[in-house]
Amino acid sequence: MKTEMFSPLKVMQGVALRTVMSVAVSVAVATSFAAMPGEAFAKTAAQSKATVKKASKTPSTAESPKAQGTKAAKLRAPAPAKAAKVAAANDDDDAPRASRKRRVSYKMDPHNRRSAVHAVAYQPRTPTVGQAFGLHETADSLALRSSVAYVVDQNTQETLFDKNSRAVVPIASITKLMTAMVVLDSREPLTDELMVTDEDRDYEKYTGSRLAVGSVLNREDMLHIALMASENRAAAALSRYYANGRPGFIAAMNAKAKSLGMTDTHFENSTGLTSQNVSSARDLVKMVNAAYQYPLIRRFSTDTSYDVYTGKRNIAYRSTNALIRNPTWDIGLQKTGFINEAGECLVMQANINGRPVVMVLLDSSGKYSRFADAGRIRSYLDTAGEPRITSADAGGGA
Repeated sequence: MKTEMFSPLKVMQGVALRTVMSVAVSVAVATSFAAMPGEAFAKTAAQSKATVKKASKTPSTAESPKAQGTKAAKLRAPAPAKAAKVAAANDDDDAPRASRKRRVSYKMDPHNRRSAVHAVAYQPRTPTVGQAFGLHETADSLALRSSVAYVVDQNTQETLFDKNSRAVVPIASITKLMTAMVVLDSREPLTDELMVTDEDRDYEKYTGSRLAVGSVLNREDMLHIALMASENRAAAALSRYYANGRPGFIAAMNAKAKSLGMTDTHFENSTGLTSQNVSSARDLVKMVNAAYQYPLIRRFSTDTSYDVYTGKRNIAYRSTNALIRNPTWDIGLQKTGFINEAGECLVMQANINGRPVVMVLLDSSGKYSRFADAGRIRSYLDTAGEPRITSADAGGGA
């Protein structure tokens, strides 16, 4: 009998039966967990863990009822310090109290062995200066996304469109037009080689650059990529290699602005990576008209692409202005700009319907909105013959 009970056939049948039952149970468990929402799954796992923990810590029969009650209370109530930490972790101090939102995502590995819950706090972008002062609330007939817009006839200085043209706001990399004029006014050789150093890094916004420390370019190439591709380290190096150093360069920028009658304008650096570089749209029309007198600024700012060799590698740059690559636009000079405080900015000289105009768009919301606004203004100028004033403070001369 014993030999018959342990025969190979019986053993194999038993093993097969146990395997089938094990697989069936595993499939049933996996199916139930797959159908269970992530939150319920996490809760179930936590309850199971708590049950196991509780079972493993069941008080022995030798302990008194009072001791058992004390231990159970300790298990149920977390320590105050720990509870405070949990509360702080769940609190989003950066978001406004009234509009605090949390987005929760669930991540499970392919084998359903464990789950992780990640809470992501949404942090809105800091408002621009224009938004903070309500400039975006100014309505205009073209429904522009820019809070400041100013368009004039370049020949007559006649105002063609005006929206908050007197507002003094940050101008970001529009600054580089003034940087270029000061460099060219210095008449320092464009063939001189300049090296990028740690002093040219952005220590205010901590932006990056494709122009690595140690790169060497001549002054002309630095000017080219600063105007066309808004290369910040190139603009910083240009100011550092000025005859009187960087402080002398900034002084020359402000002196140039004053000589052009730019009374609303002030510069703190050559790149525009500071909210302290400020101007008004009316002042920027004066700066664009002045920069237009420099053939090199016109050529470099409207180039679509340019390659430089840094002594280490080749870098291919492209224009930051999408309209430059649009054959329907006739642009004679342009410059883009952006920092959080300034929003998206654009200044241009362009020929529209046979008329040369200077266009200033500041504090636009949305990456491509400044270009769309330029298109709306061009369409308006193509079809309308009368100047249009939309801002309450637009009166007075240019």
